[in-house]
Formats: sequence, C-alpha cells, structure tokens
Amino acid sequence: MLVCLGSTARKVILGRTFKVTQMRGTIVEHQLAPKVMATVHPSSILRAPDDESRHREMKLFVRDLRRIAPLLQH
Repeated sequence: MLVCLGSTARKVILGRTFKVTQMRGTIVEHQLAPKVMATVHPSSILRAPDDESRHREMKLFVRDLRRIAPLLQH
C-alpha cells in the first residue's frame, strides 16, 4: 500500500490527471504498489481558513485513512 500525501506526491506517482480534490481516498492499482491512494497533505488541514473548515477537512482525512486499515490487515 502506498499513500500519497498531497499534490506533489500525487503528481509524481499518479500523474496530473488524478485530482486529489475529486478522487481523494480512491484506491487504485499501480506498478509501484498493489494499491495506491492519494489524499491531502496533513499540513493543508492546518491552513484551512477557520475552525469549521479545519474540522471538516480533518474528518475527511481520517475517512481517507480508514479506507486503508482493512487493506493492511491482510
């Protein structure tokens, strides 16, 4: 399992057509790893403009990471 955190990692591994804003948390196959997922970089959560946005982004980030947990237990 490979997890790309942020747009720089996403561009290098998945290319420019994979958009984190639209496809975050989606698990795809890749030549580098059986499963690859991209999500936001944790620092982007801290840069959200207000508490409500930070809370929402944190929930989405945790949701993305929870998709990985069952795959790591095999």
